[in-house]
Amino acid sequence: MITTLLGGLSAEEFLAEYWQKKPLLIRQAVPGFTGVATRDELFQLARDEDVESRHVSCKNGSWSVTRGPQKAADLRRKGPWTVLIQGLNLFCPDGDELLHRFHFIPQARLDDLMVSYATDGGGVGPHFDNYDVFLLQGIGQRRWQISNQEDRNLVEGAPLKILQNFQPVYDWVLESGDMLYLPPHWAHNGIAIGECTTYSIGFRSPTNQELAQEFLGFMQERLQLDGIYADPELQIQQNSAQISETMVDKVCATLAQIRWSRDDVRQFLGAYLTEPKPHIFFDGPDEPLEHEEFCAEAETRGFRLDARTLLLFSDGQFFLNGEALCVEAADVPTLMLLADQRRLDSTRDLSEDSQAQLYDWYCNGFGDLDQ
Repeated sequence: MITTLLGGLSAEEFLAEYWQKKPLLIRQAVPGFTGVATRDELFQLARDEDVESRHVSCKNGSWSVTRGPQKAADLRRKGPWTVLIQGLNLFCPDGDELLHRFHFIPQARLDDLMVSYATDGGGVGPHFDNYDVFLLQGIGQRRWQISNQEDRNLVEGAPLKILQNFQPVYDWVLESGDMLYLPPHWAHNGIAIGECTTYSIGFRSPTNQELAQEFLGFMQERLQLDGIYADPELQIQQNSAQISETMVDKVCATLAQIRWSRDDVRQFLGAYLTEPKPHIFFDGPDEPLEHEEFCAEAETRGFRLDARTLLLFSDGQFFLNGEALCVEAADVPTLMLLADQRRLDSTRDLSEDSQAQLYDWYCNGFGDLDQ
């Protein structure tokens, strides 16, 4: 699969030559690919209130965006328009499988699978993203114009981030199964030629500001500085409203006690990167199996993670859906396999404690029996 997905390049060659460096056009990356859902299935998802979707159209240079759930009438509208469905991997097993074909990029960087359905001439305008993306063509054709321009001024007042002065340097038409890789900040404009679908495999690229804010929030819950502010040497000030340099020095000394370790950062990343998005909810089985029956079935049928579940590990520590896990050392290799492949053929190699943990995940909807 990897030889066609990257146009004959190995994963190592792709990372060294293209990843976050320059675009790559891959003809027939997935030969015969026409998508993982039909138009009717996509429209049904777009009308679902639990699915993130946007309807985008442009008339006389004026852009319009409608957030879901979409109306049936808008999905039958004449003229060029696009409907974007986010997180298709959460609702379509084949979409989840497609997303995880890109496992040569660490799962900690993987975000989700978005699909764009467009009528002839539809698109979302010239724009740039702050993250890497693979654009895989489903049905039909899409014309892609791309540019490495530094001018990123946007159209004022537009509901989308539309570039004011787009100057393409490449112009390609993608057929079913073709794929385009774009690094962050490469401007691009996709225009449907007839009815078409494009599947976007996107990656997480949090800003440094976001990482800092989230980390400080994480540390806030773990800080414990003893004592209270004290100034037994206090003296009369000329101006009572002045914050004295002595007070500033004392608070500086207190704050200088705040320290964090590499393991604190590891714990933060584990929780942060596996935290489900706000709109994600889990549903356990209506009539779950008893513990003993589940364990017996899992030993023969195996276990798989739910598409919404995020399981990552670092240095023998595991994190599931925003929480750190306690794992016995003997179970680490098997759970690493589960995290990597997102399924196990059998759970017989796991300890009783880990099997009990899988049963808890099953009851909470984090995973299910395989096959």
